[in-house]
Amino acid sequence: MAIATATSLDVYVGGKLLFEEVGFKLEPRERMTLSGRNGAGKSTLLRVLAGELAPDSGSLTVQRGARVALHDQRPPRESEATLGEYVFSGRSDMLETEAELERLEGQMGGEVAEETMRAYSAAQQRLEAGGGYRWRDDVLAVLRGLGFDSEQADRSLSTFSGGELTRASLARSLAARPDLLLLDEPTNHLDIPSLEWLERYLVDLDAAVVLVAHDRWFLEAVGTSVLELEAGRARFFAGPWHAWREEQAKRAMALGKAVERQQAEIARMERFVERFRYKATKARQAQSRVKMIDKAKREGPMAEKRDNRSLRFHFKPPDRPGRVVLKLVNGRLEVPGRVLLDKANLEIERGEHVVLVGPNGAGKTTLIETLAGQREPAAGSVRNGHNVKLGYLSQHAETAAGSGSVLDAAKRETGLTENKARALLGGFLFSGTDVEKQLSDISGGEQRRLSLAILVASGANVLVLDEPTNHLDIESREALEDALTEFEGTVLLVSHDRALLEAVGSRTLVCEDGRLESHQSGWAEYQLRRDEEATEELAAKPRAGGGKKYSATKPAQKAARKAAKLEGRIERAEAKLRELEDELADPAAWSSPGRIERATKRHEEAKAEVEGLYAEWEEAQAAAEGVA
Repeated sequence: MAIATATSLDVYVGGKLLFEEVGFKLEPRERMTLSGRNGAGKSTLLRVLAGELAPDSGSLTVQRGARVALHDQRPPRESEATLGEYVFSGRSDMLETEAELERLEGQMGGEVAEETMRAYSAAQQRLEAGGGYRWRDDVLAVLRGLGFDSEQADRSLSTFSGGELTRASLARSLAARPDLLLLDEPTNHLDIPSLEWLERYLVDLDAAVVLVAHDRWFLEAVGTSVLELEAGRARFFAGPWHAWREEQAKRAMALGKAVERQQAEIARMERFVERFRYKATKARQAQSRVKMIDKAKREGPMAEKRDNRSLRFHFKPPDRPGRVVLKLVNGRLEVPGRVLLDKANLEIERGEHVVLVGPNGAGKTTLIETLAGQREPAAGSVRNGHNVKLGYLSQHAETAAGSGSVLDAAKRETGLTENKARALLGGFLFSGTDVEKQLSDISGGEQRRLSLAILVASGANVLVLDEPTNHLDIESREALEDALTEFEGTVLLVSHDRALLEAVGSRTLVCEDGRLESHQSGWAEYQLRRDEEATEELAAKPRAGGGKKYSATKPAQKAARKAAKLEGRIERAEAKLRELEDELADPAAWSSPGRIERATKRHEEAKAEVEGLYAEWEEAQAAAEGVA
């Protein structure tokens, strides 16, 4: 049965049509991605599906009783709550059910009324339907998957950064176990391990999902269908993201050929009309041609609304610097209360394209800022090579900060004349009155495009880029990818966009666990080698109950990785079982029949989970050894 059905949705914003005739049906486990340029209406459509906005016409039907959760870019309002309180509040149904069970258990001291027993039984059923006594563990697993540790759950939301609050909002939406999950840019502020965890989580989810994202790898891994919004119209495509892109490209090619033929035919007919309009013998034919022209313009391929603007740019050939362009010698990088790197050494040579990866909090941005001269190392030194002209783009786009208009900023930062500044901005989709927009009023995507325009005009031969794809749509990301790939100078790039990392990088720096390591390969090759090393390390461990060492073959690598993951799950499950056994040893657990029942059931479930995980682990180990 469909979770949600949209029929002929029209939405106007400020009296202007945003999109029309939008329709689709969402079944459980369907994950529909929304495609379209910034401003096409993707976020607005999510708010319509969430019930926050009403469509101007058309209908939206959501399955009766279905739970709907929306994650967007708005920070949590409950700034005084702790992280745990905020995320657990997404399961208010379970909190209320637990409170009701507690209240009813308090009434079970003596003779229990039949009405109380019925209410207690109904509450128990609701608890089971919502995940049973382990629902809290499911919520904590979401927090861990998104990069929060157990200690952070007790911290006030007011102590977290903006990016962390965005992740908290995502955790709350996921933990709510909705039937319809709406995600607006869920990949923002996630490091690569968290991205990969989110991909697995969504693929295993029984809910219907609608999501907006600009991470191409994420879209390919998660999406099962695409709803394309362009120039006010919608087109649904059933299939994975890459198949839609192929179909889109073929459609554009076919449409382009049709338009070319149509334009030639219209030009021929217009010449005929112009030549014979006033000739009596040809008047009827001329009027017929006029009608044909009007119909072609209204109904032919040229009538299809399309947004043909695209961001395309390139960096000018840079001046030649010395062989070593950036050097860090015995660098020590610190933030309050923590040392990120100590005695770190690094050399980047002329023309290298280097990508820097590592988990959130490892020190990537601090290292980038230090190499770009934005902060001093606590110890050691940073040196720029001969004739280096460094261009730095921060993840916060400070180059677009300040007062005045977009044009004012471009002239101020580049030193270009007004005409040349306008020409530069035109290549970055600032056309007409767009250049007069005040900096305080432009969107995140416009800020990023302005910053890129200024960077291109700088003539830098060393580019240091921290999350340059923030706020960029897919077309703009691909334009940046093309420009960086073709750039003849040096690039040092930090990004969570895995497609960009793989396309641009020829060397991979890894900042992790207080160390800085260099790998002479692109990101994907480094990641593959890292996975294989983890598999080999696991394979070299003594087999449980045996002691004999064995080696994994390539066909068994998947099983070995599964076994490694199961070991972590077993460790957590056993820890939970020990906690429950300690709880059962407490006399308070035996204070009422209801509490006895709940505690015993939780213990039985935990014990069964440990036994089940061990069975899975033994099966995976046998498959990894090649004897399954």
